[in-house]
Amino acid sequence: MARYSGVIGYGVSVEDPPDSGVWVDTIVERPYFGDVTRNTRQLEPGNKANPDITVGNSISIVADSYATEHINNIRYLSWEGDLWTVTNVEVRRPRLLLDIGEVYNGPTPEPVVP
Repeated sequence: MARYSGVIGYGVSVEDPPDSGVWVDTIVERPYFGDVTRNTRQLEPGNKANPDITVGNSISIVADSYATEHINNIRYLSWEGDLWTVTNVEVRRPRLLLDIGEVYNGPTPEPVVP
């Protein structure tokens, strides 16, 4: 079984600007460690020049209180140098089993400029 070390991105809704009634997802990343319990990949042929790559990996992390409280806000995780969409979360206390699918192309946190 391979080890996992990376970040998980959570989409947290915030009102921006305050008192405007407009809510946007702000991404918060947190580091986690765990195990890769399943490692598969599949090409999705279609009417495209290049087929889509979908992975069927499962990653088991030890859930902290933030992960447990924000389980519905998990958007992606980093793995093998890319961001992958989390398609399913299974609670197996004290762990979370995260299934991933396609490459994540959504919002990410703003980089910190020194």
